[in-house]
Amino acid sequence: MAGALYDWLWQHEFWLPPGITWEDMQESEDVHYPQPRDLLLSIPFALALLVIRCAFERAIALPLSSKLGVKDKQRPKAQPNPVLEAFYSTCCKTPKEGELLRLARQCELPARKVQRWFRRRRNADLPSLSKKFCEACWRFTFYITSFFTGLAVLYDKPWFWDHRECWTGYPQQPLQPSLFWYYMLELSFYWSLVFTLPFDVKRKDFKEQIVHHAATIFLISFSYCANYIRIGTLVLVIHDASDCFLEPTKIFNYMKWKRTCDSLFMIFSAVFLFSRLILYPYTVLYNTYYYSMEIFQPFSGYYFVNALLLILQLLHVFWSCLIIHMVYKFILQGTMEKDMRSDTEESDKDEEREMIKEEEKNGVKYFNKVTSNNHIQRNGSEALTTRSPLTNGHIKER
Repeated sequence: MAGALYDWLWQHEFWLPPGITWEDMQESEDVHYPQPRDLLLSIPFALALLVIRCAFERAIALPLSSKLGVKDKQRPKAQPNPVLEAFYSTCCKTPKEGELLRLARQCELPARKVQRWFRRRRNADLPSLSKKFCEACWRFTFYITSFFTGLAVLYDKPWFWDHRECWTGYPQQPLQPSLFWYYMLELSFYWSLVFTLPFDVKRKDFKEQIVHHAATIFLISFSYCANYIRIGTLVLVIHDASDCFLEPTKIFNYMKWKRTCDSLFMIFSAVFLFSRLILYPYTVLYNTYYYSMEIFQPFSGYYFVNALLLILQLLHVFWSCLIIHMVYKFILQGTMEKDMRSDTEESDKDEEREMIKEEEKNGVKYFNKVTSNNHIQRNGSEALTTRSPLTNGHIKER
């Protein structure tokens, strides 16, 4: 059964253009082609990156955060409560009004205290500022390294300047050692991101991030097996270009350097929108969809790789809409809006402001009621206040 599945999966019709078989891709002493088994090396490399990341965050990023004044807020802790904790873990983190009242009766607590408990419990799950800083430092270190590594590897390659060269001699394009290690570096990094998804900072586009990582891993793996390495290297360099500006923007935001953060954000926005909405569609999508047809006829791998590239482009459009909205707010307000992808920490002051507003509202109602009762009605009826004489000759108001 396993052998039949293996034979079906590796049919040359799926991976290679018409007229080319796996026998045509046999290696020799001087010519080496990508082998699918090479992808297994990315797993131990990803684990090695995790070790390097832990050492980097503890030895470099965390001490750097304290020197740069990045301090974590002191968050009030929620009191231990088995009933509320069970509801929080199994049902939902933000109970509705009816559920809130039911839990209050069950715990014999005021509804305000139950609401405050859930707010503090949600805040406890939010990542600390130092954790965000360390994660941004690690990603910035990797992206800047991989971007300049990609430029160094591709600078003297003909397809970097003439995109039609991506298909010259395809698929019989020998694999160069520099391209192999560049591919392994990128694939290992994205595998490491998948391994740390449960522990990294979760943002509101968490599901989109999962789709992005999965599409990237599938795209890198398939492009390696089908020898789409030339077009794959262009995709990697284009993506790393904007990420090099995103992570330092986050770092300066955590440091409260608003002007530097705003300036980097505008640079990042320009690079992202240009690279993902203009450069990527022309250099990659149009190249893969149209120029490749000058060399071979469409086959299964052609449709599959174009589908993955299109998924990435849809994600680019999604994130571009968020960025354009933030740029619009920046132009109107003169300062960068907080990251809409991040969860906002709730404060007890929010509840206090709500209580003050409610008390003020009730006070206005009470004042209007009192004043209406203490004045004579327009139809000339007697006021509600009456007077009765006391034995000492004074008058008492009722």
